[in-house]
Amino acid sequence: MKMFITGGAGFIGSNFIRYILTKYPHYSVINYDKLTYAGNLENLKDFERYDNYKFIKGDISNQELVDHLVKDCDIIVHFAAESHVDRSVDAPEDFIKTNILGTFTLLEVARKYNIRFHHISTDEVFGDLLLEDPGQFDEKTAYDPSSPYSAAKASSDHLVRAYHRTYGLPITISNCSNNYGPYQFPEKVIPLFVTNLIEGRKVPLYGDGKNVRDWIHVDDHNAGVDAIIHKGKIGETYCLGADSEKSNKDLTMTILNQMGFGEEMIEFVADRLGHDRRYAINSNKAQAELGWKPVISFEEGIRRTVQWYIANEGWWKNIQSGEYRNYKPEEQQPDQKSDFLI
Repeated sequence: MKMFITGGAGFIGSNFIRYILTKYPHYSVINYDKLTYAGNLENLKDFERYDNYKFIKGDISNQELVDHLVKDCDIIVHFAAESHVDRSVDAPEDFIKTNILGTFTLLEVARKYNIRFHHISTDEVFGDLLLEDPGQFDEKTAYDPSSPYSAAKASSDHLVRAYHRTYGLPITISNCSNNYGPYQFPEKVIPLFVTNLIEGRKVPLYGDGKNVRDWIHVDDHNAGVDAIIHKGKIGETYCLGADSEKSNKDLTMTILNQMGFGEEMIEFVADRLGHDRRYAINSNKAQAELGWKPVISFEEGIRRTVQWYIANEGWWKNIQSGEYRNYKPEEQQPDQKSDFLI
């Protein structure tokens, strides 16, 4: 299988490439990434010399380049997105351009060649649940996004479904809960808290700390995407979660305990605008139809994650300093003659 993976230099995308090339060494991967601030090719430096892995720097809105690269691929796996909620509140335009118009460009090229399209989405498109509500999001939950980020992702989900309904494009969609694990950009809550504590700084906790999220380890999420690609029904959506709901305060205390600190290291800060109260994913459909289920417990996953950031201080220090932006891998240009690309 030849895979065209957008956003493969980001957190989930780079972990997915690692997963795929390890499990399926006979597969080929084109990693297509614009390398915005969250794209980091150091995530995949140990794969650069693989014959079946190529990186191409490019924008998903560049239809001519995407057309050139994907026409002989079997599937587009679309991770690329602007995804930080706080940034979407401050500067929503980039989220509209990338998450909606960029997805539209990819869909147009996929339609031209009738290429299978898997779209990575989020549980944030469903809005939020009340803390006292025992319910969970599933594939039939109505969309009710709260932020410019989640509204843009909801729009892209609708576009993907419309291309299946209108043009018969072979698509699948996955909506996942909050991911965590290695190589996550340090602005996100878990790596932010861990790296702050390593440096002896307090952790900023929004509001009252009672907001609840369902956490899934990135490896479990990517195993779910793998299952959808190989076993999922065309036209269907699958929700991927780990049934591991934690309040932000409980998450914070777990990290503090792992690292030998107490509540004195918490600094409560003003809450985010439009902050969703609770997310919870019901993944029964994916488990029943695909034979997939999460296998990494929250406690084990957090332990592994904390240890990874402790052991890989050079990686996140390069991000803090901006040095990661100067990393130059061996880049395969699209106009070079290559059996892989042609």
